[in-house]
Amino acid sequence: MSDAVYVDRQVAVDFDALPEEMALEHWFATVLEHFPGEIRREMTVRFASEEESQSLNHDYRGRDKSTNVLSFPFEAPPEIPLPLLGDLVVSPHVVEREALEQHKRVEDHFAHMIVHGTLHLLGLDHIDDDEAEAMEQLERDILSTLGISDPYAVAPEDFGGRDGHQVSEEKRTDA
Repeated sequence: MSDAVYVDRQVAVDFDALPEEMALEHWFATVLEHFPGEIRREMTVRFASEEESQSLNHDYRGRDKSTNVLSFPFEAPPEIPLPLLGDLVVSPHVVEREALEQHKRVEDHFAHMIVHGTLHLLGLDHIDDDEAEAMEQLERDILSTLGISDPYAVAPEDFGGRDGHQVSEEKRTDA
C-alpha cells in the first residue's frame, strides 16, 4: 500500500492566503500517521464562502450560522472500494477571524481545521466531554508534530475551562 495521499483542493471563494495543496496533503498525511491501518488516503478540501458554509451548516447540522470547517464522510458501497475518506468544507474568512480573535497564526489555524475535520472524517467526535478530551489530545499530539502549539490553550485572562483549555461550545471547533 502506498503512503501517498491526495487532496482535491477546490477554491470557491476569494481569499488571498489559502493553504496550497502541498500543505493540505502534508497535514492530511500527518493525521493518517496516527491511523496506520487506514487505507482511504484521498479527500476533498473545498474553500467556501461564509454563505455556503452557513447554508451547508443549516441543511446538514441544523445550525443557521457559518462555521470554520464541516466534515462529510464518504461511505462507498462495499462492492466498490474507493480510497476517498470524504470532504471538508472550510470557510477561510471564519478561520481567519477566529485566528485573529484567538491570537493564533492563520496558517496554524488552517492546519488545525484540516486536522480537526480529518479526525471527524475518521469517525472521531466531541459530543461528550470524554470524546472531546480524547479528540483534543489527539489534535494536540498531531499538531505538535507539525510544530504548532496547543490550539486549546488559552491566555490566563481567557481562562474558563478545565485545565486551562477552552471548553464552551462557542469556542470549541465546530466541525
